[in-house]
Amino acid sequence: MEESLLPLFPLEVVLLPEELLPLQIFEDRYKLMIGARLDAKAANAPDQEFGVIFAREQEIQTLGCTAAIVNVTRKYSDGRFEILAIGRRRFEILFTREEKPYLEGAVVFFDDEGGADTPSEEDAQHAIEHFRATMQLLHKTTSIPIHLPRPYRHLSFRMAGPLPLDADFKQQLLSIRNETERLRRVRRTMDALIAHFDLLQKAQEKAGGNGDLHGKS
Repeated sequence: MEESLLPLFPLEVVLLPEELLPLQIFEDRYKLMIGARLDAKAANAPDQEFGVIFAREQEIQTLGCTAAIVNVTRKYSDGRFEILAIGRRRFEILFTREEKPYLEGAVVFFDDEGGADTPSEEDAQHAIEHFRATMQLLHKTTSIPIHLPRPYRHLSFRMAGPLPLDADFKQQLLSIRNETERLRRVRRTMDALIAHFDLLQKAQEKAGGNGDLHGKS
């Protein structure tokens, strides 16, 4: 039935649950789609979410994440507007329809396997320590606030969202239905980021010492 179809927004980004996503809406078809979500939000009605799916070179992925609009952040005189959305639920597309100006899909929602949606306290704390160190390096400050309150459900998604991660890696995270496994992969990626920053820092220090990144005098 048409009521079960989810409006789809193909983008060159991967949205994760609980990740913030700023969007500028300028195409007429997406003004229509987002306008309907805003109307539903104002009326506190269902159908407030739309689906974000990763699209690249005319190919779209079948796994995506719904987005709920937090607010409209800016309006322009030419009809464009900007919104801030947040990732909510993961889904898999069964089939798509193009009867409206924008794409719609019949989807099935999914979450983690039973009992696998929360990491152990030890795994969570180790991951948070890695995340804090990574964010401090990224922002070059030790005073950046880190807010990752319990319960630690979807902790991996909450940490992955602000990190500069490859879209293909984020797409893989969407498909994993075990929080401990996702957290393990995010930690390995943070380790790689920290190692990269350490190498970059050493190269910069070396260049500052003799003006040559390759160590030649």
